Amino acid sequence: MAMSMTGYGRAESVTETGRIVVELKSVNNRYCDVQIRMPRAFLSFEPMIKERVSNRLVRGKADVFINVDDTSLSKTDLVCQMDLVEKYSTVMKDIAEATGRPDDVGVSVISRFPDVIKSISAEADTELIKSALFEALDGALDGISLMRETEGERLMADILSKRQTLISLLEQVELRAPIVPQEYRERLATRIRELLGEQAELFYDESRREAEIALFADRCSVDEEITRLRSHLEQMDATLRSEGSMGKRLDFIIQETNREINTIGSKANDLMMSNLVLDMKTTVEQIREQIQNIV
Repeated sequence: MAMSMTGYGRAESVTETGRIVVELKSVNNRYCDVQIRMPRAFLSFEPMIKERVSNRLVRGKADVFINVDDTSLSKTDLVCQMDLVEKYSTVMKDIAEATGRPDDVGVSVISRFPDVIKSISAEADTELIKSALFEALDGALDGISLMRETEGERLMADILSKRQTLISLLEQVELRAPIVPQEYRERLATRIRELLGEQAELFYDESRREAEIALFADRCSVDEEITRLRSHLEQMDATLRSEGSMGKRLDFIIQETNREINTIGSKANDLMMSNLVLDMKTTVEQIREQIQNIV
């Protein structure tokens, strides 16, 4: 089943330490590129988060947003370094005695001295936080995967419809191809009669005309291209109905499809065939645009 690279998912996990919210959004990209925005306290989980997202999404540019609401990981405590306070007090007394000035330094002054008051992160249960984080991450991944599957089904239906259009155009090319040499024969005969009149048979050998027509027919024959093009369209259908990542394979198939159509166009030598080729190229380009968004 085809899966789109575009999607969005959101989930949250609530524990005794607070609430963790994970949001995921992805867009099309040639490879899998995961960017994470999260609190510094979660940095140790970054490699595991990237691995899990990459394994689930396979392709696409994914942005992961992790927000912490009222959890112990985001809280800080203020701690007074009493040993430093005592040392600062002793030094201030020594200075007062040495200078003969009163020791009137207040608490508010000492509290502003370097490192007297420190902020430290409150301790949290790392395993509990990890469990809550990945529960929310998996929920967001489930949500984005569902959206990507739904969009993938729409893309698949559209591509299969356009593939059917290509088959219809190819059938018209197949019907038209053998008529082109016949019409060339008629045009050539008419031109000879116009130029030579009743003496055409005397000055223009019939076998020479047939040889020229045969050469023209061989030069504009598109039988091989039609056969290969049908094969590519069958591969496209089979790939779309397969499981797993298929975007790169579909991209290769559509390139080969376009190559065969271009060859048919270069051999056409016929206005009707050229118009059919133009319609086919337009349809192929529409399919290519859709394939760019498939995983």
